[in-house]
Parts: sequence; structure tokens; C-alpha cells
Amino acid sequence: MNAQVQRPITQVVVTMACILGCVGAIALLQWPQLQQLRTRSQEAPIADIRRDLEAEQVQLNLLKKAPTFGFDNVVADWVFLRFLQYFGDEPVRLRTDYRLSPEYFEVILGRDPHFSLAYLFLSNSTSVYAGMPERTIELTNRGLSQLTPTSPPDSFYLWRRKGIDELLFLGDAKAAQQSFLTAAEWAEKSPLPEAAQVAESSRQTAAFIARNPKSRIAQFIAWGTVLSTAQDKLTREIAVQRIEQVGGRVVSKPDGTFQILPPPQD
Repeated sequence: MNAQVQRPITQVVVTMACILGCVGAIALLQWPQLQQLRTRSQEAPIADIRRDLEAEQVQLNLLKKAPTFGFDNVVADWVFLRFLQYFGDEPVRLRTDYRLSPEYFEVILGRDPHFSLAYLFLSNSTSVYAGMPERTIELTNRGLSQLTPTSPPDSFYLWRRKGIDELLFLGDAKAAQQSFLTAAEWAEKSPLPEAAQVAESSRQTAAFIARNPKSRIAQFIAWGTVLSTAQDKLTREIAVQRIEQVGGRVVSKPDGTFQILPPPQD
């Protein structure tokens, strides 16, 4: 390998190492603060908590517009860590609410729309906890407009998630049907090995919705997806309840996993 080729590769490696080091350092610095906040949150006056939340809102507003000098991904990762602190501080969230959730993701996805995992946390925190599915769809649409079927390769999952939110939380069957059809189209172009199966499943779900906008099978599939990707206890509990409401069953196994049994056909 000649020196001209080796130099750019070395620069890339050094840059990536610096970025990863920054993210790791941020995580280590944030951890003691998280523990301190959790302890303080159980005793702090509600007025102090609300003042802290207002200050956090101001910082997020600044981050939406502040220059990043090419480090958009680092900013997105850092704000995601801040969101995890916010979302995970259950004592404070029980005393206040989750309405700042979409504000974090406006920064995160604005800086890094390819951050696939963020869309999942956006849906759970904003649709389920904050009760703002319209904002979830708005931010998801904004991010999807900057993606392609192959970048990132799993982008078809984001269309499926949007369809789930539209069907379950907005009751917009027509929009959900289109989202699942788009998920199928994008999956057919994806290089991932499971994409072909997801494409077929997405088309089937779209067909269920087209035949019956209130299809129990479609809702069962959607809530089953929510359950299988849930990152927290409350979302899992809600998903199990809704699966049972449409006639399905969730059976726990000895190994800690679960089996989802479908309802009778529509």
C-alpha cells in the first residue's frame, strides 16, 4: 500500500477513534450526573424541576440551530444520551410528564436522520408516553425524506413503524396502508437478508388494512411489533393488553421469552 493511499485511511481511523472517544467520554461524564439527578429528583420541589425542564428546553432549542462544524453525528449521540437520562428518570417523569421527548428527537434526527434506533425511541416516548403521535409522524416524515431504500439498509423498518403509529394511535388506516406498501417497496431494494420476508409481511398487512380498516389481524400484527421492540415495561404492558383486546394471547415461556398467538380470522 503506497503512502498516498495509507494517509487518508490513517486520517479516517484517527477521526473515527476521536469521535468514539468523545462519545465514550460523554457517556462517562453523564453517568454520575444521571445518578445525582435520580437521587435529587425524588426530593426536589416541583418548582425546581420545572425550572430545570425549562432550561433544558432552551438548550434543545439552541442545539437545533447551533453550528456543529461537521460533528452532527457526535451531537446526535450526545443528545440521545441526554434523552435517555430524561426518559429514564421515572420519579421526575411521574411528577411531571414526557412532553420534552419530541424536542430531543427533533435535534437527534435533524442532525442524524440515519440514526435508525432513534426512531424506535421516538415512537415509544412520544406516541405512547407523551401522547403526541402526530408529532411522532411529523418528525418521522422529516427524517424519512432524507433516507433511501438502501441508506440505511434497514430504512424499510422505519416505514413499518410509521404505519404502526398511524394505525394504532391516529386511526388513519389509509396512511398506514400506504406506509406498509412503501415499507414493502423499500425492503425489496434493501440488501439485508431478512428484507424479502419483511416485504411480503408488509404487503400482507397493507392488504389486511385495505380489506378492513379496523382489522383485528392488522392491529394484532402492529401491537405484536410494538411488543417485540418495546424498550420499557409500560410499553410492553400496553402492547400485551391491546393484543388481548383484539383476541390474541401472549404466552410466557420458561426461558423468559414469549409467544404471541393470533386472534381468530377477521
